[in-house]
Amino acid sequence: MFTSTGSSGLYKAPLSKGLLLVPSALSLLLALLLPHCQRFFVYDLQAVKDDFQIWRLICGRIICLDLKDTFCSSLLIYNFRIFERRYGSRKFASFLLGSWVLSVLVDFILVEAVWYFFGIAAAGNLPSGFLAPVFALFVPFYCSIPRIQVAQILGPLSITNKTLIYILGLQLFTSGSYIWIVAISGLASGLCYHSKVFRLHQALCIPIWMAKFFSWTLEPIFSSPEPATEARIGMGATVDIQRQQRMERLDRQLTLSQFAQVRRQRQQGGIINWNRLFPPLRQRRNINYQDGRRSEQQASPPLEVSEEQVARLMEMGFSRGDALEALRASNNDLNVATNFLLQ
Repeated sequence: MFTSTGSSGLYKAPLSKGLLLVPSALSLLLALLLPHCQRFFVYDLQAVKDDFQIWRLICGRIICLDLKDTFCSSLLIYNFRIFERRYGSRKFASFLLGSWVLSVLVDFILVEAVWYFFGIAAAGNLPSGFLAPVFALFVPFYCSIPRIQVAQILGPLSITNKTLIYILGLQLFTSGSYIWIVAISGLASGLCYHSKVFRLHQALCIPIWMAKFFSWTLEPIFSSPEPATEARIGMGATVDIQRQQRMERLDRQLTLSQFAQVRRQRQQGGIINWNRLFPPLRQRRNINYQDGRRSEQQASPPLEVSEEQVARLMEMGFSRGDALEALRASNNDLNVATNFLLQ
């Protein structure tokens, strides 16, 4: 599930790592050791309007007071780290900042609408935490991450690489009574920022000097080493490209192992049954050697062979004659010729 949107780990994602560690640690600290301090982190818009407690717009929208929300939002941030790899930390931070600021305005609008149409006072019951930007990230996730079918159930219904992420978002969406207000505000702000309405992406962005400052001070703390157990793939590559690259890497490993086995057989005096693999090809070559009147250039019908592919096969240890014959027999298909020579 959690490797479907990028390689594992937090390599090239220091901001995502910081969002995973710092708010989660503070949430646990408030829940287990400092429960009496939780009142300072309550997201209460009624107190903002009546008592002008503007600081609640910051404190109440950073740390989750519900551990279930902390867990779900952390998993989603881990999955959405692909956007930091793809766009860079500065642009990713700008998106989070823009959606975080815009969602405040949408929160006020939705709270007033709920009070006006339904007479429900929801201003003092909104969930705390860094939730609106997490929901906002579903907008680029839906728009830019391709769907790849993993399994099909009940006829037309199918499970894709994105299904479990949406289920996790639905779990977070239904975790509280009024969290749907924060979710809608996050989606609306993410849509506005992603679609570049009124050039919000230029107005609400991280300045270059600030990005350089945090890159110099905090990035060394939250940086992670490159995973050594995975193939070197492009950061932010979509899942279909990653699977293609990993399959190619496995093919190369298999080819090299087969090549090493063939070389060991040759060094040990093993004999390759060429007549079993290329009966007509080998018979023609033997006839050419016996007659002494034909050459590879006079073979009928003549087929031009790419010298680049011949060179690649010769680099693997095959002779030029074997490479030429294998490429001609496979119609210049390098993969088929390699398999012929290695089997």
